Amino acid sequence: MTLTYLVTHSGGFHADELLSSVILTRLYPEARIVRSRAPEWITAGADRIVYDVGGAYDAETRIFDHHQRGAPVRDDGQPYSSFGLIWRHFGQDYLRASSVPEAHVATIHAAFDGSFVLPVDLVDNGALSPSTAGLLAGLTLPALLETLKPVFDEADPDAENRSFHAALAIARSFVEASIGKSAAKLRAEALVMSAIEAAGQGNILELPLGMPFRSAVVKAGADQLLFVVHPRDKDWCVTGIRRADEGFELRADLPAAWAGLTNADLEAASGVAGASFCHKGRFIAAARTREAAMALAEIAVAEALAEKASVAAVA
Repeated sequence: MTLTYLVTHSGGFHADELLSSVILTRLYPEARIVRSRAPEWITAGADRIVYDVGGAYDAETRIFDHHQRGAPVRDDGQPYSSFGLIWRHFGQDYLRASSVPEAHVATIHAAFDGSFVLPVDLVDNGALSPSTAGLLAGLTLPALLETLKPVFDEADPDAENRSFHAALAIARSFVEASIGKSAAKLRAEALVMSAIEAAGQGNILELPLGMPFRSAVVKAGADQLLFVVHPRDKDWCVTGIRRADEGFELRADLPAAWAGLTNADLEAASGVAGASFCHKGRFIAAARTREAAMALAEIAVAEALAEKASVAAVA
């Protein structure tokens, strides 16, 4: 059996069928997208996948609509759009086609569903209002993709299809970037775990390059770690570790005396030759060499531990 057509509805487009098309065109690059509401097209057939149209959900005959009575919902009762249904049935194959290692497929599939797919599903079904984003409501991905639709008085009969395919390319870039970052995060986790083991009970985590590290630090239960040191282009960074996924509070701040200083001023304040920059927010500093970066980190650790001991003594 050869799938020749990917069939969705004509007329105005929305994020759910655009993003569904991203997944399906990766898996079936030779299939032609047909945008139609004609009965002969939106009926299940051996040569096609029908989505966001057709009035039924039947994975066996490859028809994936969610507008009908009795439309499918997740185990927790939240509704699917066509994107959620396509991701449910084709997402893992999409990840494999995107060279995601098999060991990471299930993890990324679930994470992407919760963080990217579900919000699109909820907005499309009216279960989540973009207005909850406040001033950013018009900058959510579904809203931005819909701005690419033709204006109401566009006279060109091919404008809808042309705009759909232009929007499809943009939607594709967001999906691929999001999946790529998720895959990279899992690759980084293995490197960070190895570095945590090497650090032992020390307070400084040294990494071979800049990479996402907080989730691995939390997963490892490495509560003793306060700062991360790693090379960056032509210098080295000393970075604080956030206490939580949300917010900017750190386990320990860099010394207040360094805030906003650069070069000679920072060298004088820290006593470290080669110190080059400390952000005024005290969450990142830079140095010209590894030795200087490690010296800054060690001073910052000593000050943070002393402050912690002082607070404990008062309490």
